[in-house]
Amino acid sequence: MPATGEPSPLPRYLAIAYALLIVHACLHPFTGWRDSGLPLFDYLSAPFPQYYRLEDLVLNVLGYAPLGFVLVPALPLRKAAAILTATLLAALLSFSVETAQHFLPTRISSNVDLACNTGGAFIGALFGALWGRRLFDRNGWLHRWRLRRIIPGRAGDLGLILAGLWLLAQLMPDAMLFESGDLRGFLDLPALMPFEPERFMLLESVLVATSMIGVGLFARCAMRAVSPWPILLLLTLAVGAKSLAGYAFFVPGTPLAWFTPGALDGLLAGAVLLGLALLLPPVPQHALAGMSLLLATTLANLIPDNPYLAQELRLLGAGNFLNFHGLTQLTAAAWPVLALAYLSAIGLWRGDHLHRRPADGTL
Repeated sequence: MPATGEPSPLPRYLAIAYALLIVHACLHPFTGWRDSGLPLFDYLSAPFPQYYRLEDLVLNVLGYAPLGFVLVPALPLRKAAAILTATLLAALLSFSVETAQHFLPTRISSNVDLACNTGGAFIGALFGALWGRRLFDRNGWLHRWRLRRIIPGRAGDLGLILAGLWLLAQLMPDAMLFESGDLRGFLDLPALMPFEPERFMLLESVLVATSMIGVGLFARCAMRAVSPWPILLLLTLAVGAKSLAGYAFFVPGTPLAWFTPGALDGLLAGAVLLGLALLLPPVPQHALAGMSLLLATTLANLIPDNPYLAQELRLLGAGNFLNFHGLTQLTAAAWPVLALAYLSAIGLWRGDHLHRRPADGTL
């Protein structure tokens, strides 16, 4: 039977965004391209490797499951056809990426990875057929929540995607809490100022507080009405992502590596200031969101590296982590630019919306 309700465009945007993230993670760092001299598709008939890591197999399955999940509700097809098409599209993406890895000396094309990716997409597509359409269609609870809370149209969808990308950026274990926009670290440039404990603690507090204000007001600008709960949920998920990254990627696992005196002071100050900022009218909130993100990004590029992380903790050196770390680095570096562009576009949209409002004030 065809799915009930008109499909939402959100899963299409999510599928495109996730596919781009997969391409970046699998081809990072995009340097050293050359022909290995071996047959291009020789990896397809290679025997199963004698040595392999179970973790790599599981990650290759799990990495493509979300893509299969969102592809099914994105396709205007019946369930069986949507499952098959979503699996084939994901398999084609994996095949393209694995073949492209043939030209990267730091990568190895693998038929095992291709099979795991395809299997993961199929599993995700099955769940997408069971729950994805009810989640995303216009009769589903997610769409009803979106209508109540988020601004309409592509602007609202893009705001949700940017919020998700910010959460992804928080999975960098060696970055400070809520930090984004660190181009200095992304480009591997030296610190602009020496480390001094008191100054570092103060700058970290200001960075956490301004990031908290900027992201909270960014979320508010994408919402229809004032409600602190979605903003609180977003910030709570970010703290959870940072803790998960510290547990999973530091050796030994340290989920509270981010919990420093500077971060604690920043959280307390940011919570108070954000609460006050949410009481402001929309126009000052919009301006304050942009200024806070600019200040937080500036601090992220000025503040010196934390020597504790370098001396006391060691990052996981596995290949899949390095791929993921490159992805989160790019996302974190680019996010403030995308967020500021979004705020500018939303400001123009709101101005045009108010300009078109009838004289009696009705919508």
